[in-house]
Amino acid sequence: MADPALMDALRECVGGSLDAEVGPRPSDLTLRLARTGDLPAAAAVLVGAHSMALATVVATDETATPEGDLKVRYVFEPAAAGAPDRFVTLLISVDAAHPEVPSLTTAIAAANWHEREMRDLFGIVPVGHPDPRSLVVHDGWPQGVFPLRKAFDGSRRVPVEDAPEFPHLAAEGEGVFEIPVGPIHAGIIEPGHFRFSSVGETVLHLDARLFYTHRGLEKRMEGLSPLDAFYIAERICGVCSVAHGLGYCEAIEQIAGVNAPSRARLIRSIALELERLYNHVGDLGNICAGASFHYGTATGARLKERLQQMNERIAGNRFLRGLVIPGGVRLDLPQELLGVLAAALKDTLAGIDGLMGRIEANPSVVDRLDDTGVLRHQAAVDLAVTGVAARASGVDRDARREHPHGAFALPGPPELHVATGSEGDVMARVKVRALEARESIRLIGEFIRRLEPGPLRVALAGPLPGARIGISAIESARGEAVHWLRTDALGRVERYHLRSPSYHNWPAVALAAETAIVPDFPLVNKSFELCYSCTDR
Repeated sequence: MADPALMDALRECVGGSLDAEVGPRPSDLTLRLARTGDLPAAAAVLVGAHSMALATVVATDETATPEGDLKVRYVFEPAAAGAPDRFVTLLISVDAAHPEVPSLTTAIAAANWHEREMRDLFGIVPVGHPDPRSLVVHDGWPQGVFPLRKAFDGSRRVPVEDAPEFPHLAAEGEGVFEIPVGPIHAGIIEPGHFRFSSVGETVLHLDARLFYTHRGLEKRMEGLSPLDAFYIAERICGVCSVAHGLGYCEAIEQIAGVNAPSRARLIRSIALELERLYNHVGDLGNICAGASFHYGTATGARLKERLQQMNERIAGNRFLRGLVIPGGVRLDLPQELLGVLAAALKDTLAGIDGLMGRIEANPSVVDRLDDTGVLRHQAAVDLAVTGVAARASGVDRDARREHPHGAFALPGPPELHVATGSEGDVMARVKVRALEARESIRLIGEFIRRLEPGPLRVALAGPLPGARIGISAIESARGEAVHWLRTDALGRVERYHLRSPSYHNWPAVALAAETAIVPDFPLVNKSFELCYSCTDR
């Protein structure tokens, strides 16, 4: 249902008429702007007096439809804690012959990467964008080739052209040095290039470049059946397989008009909290590695290993793949397995408490973590940072509460204790992560107590309705992931887009690094613990 005050403010700013429709969900609102030039004013109304934040931007190629154009959807969500669960979409049509839209980046910093990505992949130019460099396509990609246009054949190899060196941004002045790191690293991680401008060890500026492993997964999903596309969505990122699988499933289930059974929703949330838990304890160990605190590194690895062995007993693999499926879950949790899980969680809780006690009692470790990699509250808000990184900077938001999913969408959901900090440094991110791990253990126990006999899945009968949109937001281990999906006339996947939490958080890493010294960058980076894979897609 449309908010009358919001509609009046938008009509005033765009000069009168405004087409509004409900959707994708009954609580959501889509507003079609008649002129692309009205976009900045309409967006200003949403982020200003109505306190909304940019959730994602989805471009689509609809040149084969009667309208014969490209479209861009700017999806906003409430920024305040505990606000109603809704998405507001500003929809604009773009002339395919002259694909231009006004840039929002100077007013809404979180739009930066979204606008650069749609220029690279769709050829839609954000006029007035402060950074004209490419984001997703790299050196040598031919001009005028846009891989998410429908005319592009994703199966063909694109010839690489000669190209000048990428124009990295760097600080200049007496005594300023550039330190290039990557894209290939000594550790077993995916490629990313970090170019530091520094005076001595002090970081003046960090220019990060990612998307070295862009796999074209969104293109690959076009035209697939919903089930075939699910297996790709689940595998976008290895350590977020439950979160991404669940996000895709809930979007599909919206379109199909079905709800997963109660027992299935509880099992889904148990799996999601287990995924958060093994990621968080592993991340605590990785942060200790950055501080050369080897006891902590070993403890984190031991706790994570115990949990991943538990994952294998539950799902048959260490990453919980194949547990969540469209319509529900594939496997049940028998009583004898729940007893083994309870013992593993008890051991994990004791391990977390012991590790945090050792960290906080070690002056040299505390000295490395305190006041390192500071992300200010306003910067976190401006960049729409999410997850642990946001909450450690005082942003009280969690998609389990703001956009209930899994067991949190059932009647009478358990209370969620959202941990926050205020310092915004590495130590704050360590403490919030530990508190969230403890909360995950408590929630798993609560979900287990609520399990009652019942079906594990419902069938998605027949093809999905055509030309329908589904949207979901899932709180993964790294923060809120937004999944947007639309079907074609035959009920196949016409367009799928994932905005991962890492996608919104990477720009914050570069900003936080400017409050650190070069040797402490591994600490800063590991405290955010972002994913290359679900950023690159």
